Amino acid sequence: MRRTLTLALTGLALLGLAACSPRPPEEPPAPKLVLSPADFGDLPGWRTDRHAEAIPAFVRSCDRLVRQPADRTLGPDGAMGAIADWIEPCRALKALPAGNDAAARAYFEQWFRPMLASDNGEAEGLFTGYYEASLRGSRTRKGPFQTPLRRRPADLVMVDLGEFRPSLKGERVAGRVVDGRLRPYEDRAAIEAGKLPEKGLELVWVDDPVDAFFLHIQGSGRVLMEDGTELRVGYDAQNGHSYFAIGRELVARGILSKEEVSMQSIRAWLEANPGEADAVMNKNPSYVFFRLLEGEGPIGAQGVPLTPGRSLAVDRSFVAYGTPLWLEAEDPLDGKASIRRLMVAQDTGGAIRGPVRGDVFWGHGPDAELRAGKMRSKGRYWLLIPRTAQPVG
Repeated sequence: MRRTLTLALTGLALLGLAACSPRPPEEPPAPKLVLSPADFGDLPGWRTDRHAEAIPAFVRSCDRLVRQPADRTLGPDGAMGAIADWIEPCRALKALPAGNDAAARAYFEQWFRPMLASDNGEAEGLFTGYYEASLRGSRTRKGPFQTPLRRRPADLVMVDLGEFRPSLKGERVAGRVVDGRLRPYEDRAAIEAGKLPEKGLELVWVDDPVDAFFLHIQGSGRVLMEDGTELRVGYDAQNGHSYFAIGRELVARGILSKEEVSMQSIRAWLEANPGEADAVMNKNPSYVFFRLLEGEGPIGAQGVPLTPGRSLAVDRSFVAYGTPLWLEAEDPLDGKASIRRLMVAQDTGGAIRGPVRGDVFWGHGPDAELRAGKMRSKGRYWLLIPRTAQPVG
């Protein structure tokens, strides 16, 4: 009897302890694009932008959109409608007078309706910047020119997983086929150590490994050659490894605070610590292969030339390429001011993930580099959806 009573009391005690133990934290909801109807009057600064500056970018995107099957849907669950909804607005775009801001503004008000984008109801997201980098290079390896920019290897296979499962739209992997199976490709450290099976991939040699590292992040750049000529290089492929922001490593080491992290502060540390720089840069296993660009550039993931200040990189899983949008974000050079402008979704990037996430293309030159390096802004955007598209709840 006593043993039975003891077991019963022990059981009650254990139940009491279980009841008092903290509950495990709930998993955050999966990212989800939610669009809420708005009016153009809700868009901060809508009437003061120079809308005509965004028209050339949108014309390029329209030319790509209308070549697709009319019944193809855009965005998750067709959130941006079908191609058929874009045909008439894209045709009307051709008739706009060049450089006329009032006409451009009226065009968007006639053919589109703004929808505030949110992630499960949270409309504020992160907006960063990127630019077309500047480097110095040589066709041959000599003197200070010791860091290669490499061409795409012949055995690199890139796979768009969305072609196999709709739930994986926007997700990609890369590797090489070995014995009939896709295997992971070499990471940055292995590639930099010369462990690629294919040799002779060097496109050009540059004089600064830190410049080359940031070119991998930016995706495009201009290389000033010894003879005064200039080469333009752009993204051609990636090794399939996930992008890792090395600013996080410097924060983890106590070298920088989160508030201090910028492209400029990271670059300054790498240049001041050459003995540790390679190890830190190799914390990012992602590696980009390049190609020479001819004509206009750089080229975004939509396959069209990017427009400084008007092209935005987005997460393709949530926002379809070619979608015009209204951005409001903190100015990277003046925390009291805001960027308020019409832009077009034309690119993507390894770090651009989520329904409310964007990367502003600032162009080429010192000012573009400064803005891109400093930009880590809170902001929000409204997607402009054709009026004939069915709204998504």
